[in-house]
Amino acid sequence: MHILDETDRQLIAQLRHDARLPVATLAQRLGVSRATAKARLDRLVETGVIERFTVELGGVSEHAGVRAITLIEVEGKVADRVARVLLGLPEVHALHSTNGRWDLIAEIETDSLQSFDEALRQIRLIDGVNLTETSIMLATRLRSSRRPTKS
Repeated sequence: MHILDETDRQLIAQLRHDARLPVATLAQRLGVSRATAKARLDRLVETGVIERFTVELGGVSEHAGVRAITLIEVEGKVADRVARVLLGLPEVHALHSTNGRWDLIAEIETDSLQSFDEALRQIRLIDGVNLTETSIMLATRLRSSRRPTKS
């Protein structure tokens, strides 16, 4: 496990804002040399702290189908097995463990209500799933990562 210091945290914060920032810009903003910024970035990637760089769409959805979250209560101590089965379903886009009332949260994406209904049926049939509660996502509002321009 990699312990993050303040410079690592600041580097990650800058990349969260804009993952395409040049290393020279990162170095300037962090107050370190370009070589230091590059070495830290490489180390964060190599140690798995940063898993990937991605694109965030601004108000345009690339998916025109059905998106939902399903809260899942798991029976006993079979959460790991249930999670493996869920991750094997192509409709499960992401899976999160959580505390509190629900054990797992599945993000589901399908191309139609009919395929969504079938995916939900498959989830409910998994041995060890006690209860589910699902909410279909109607609209997405993204936090703007753009800084206001100076006039």
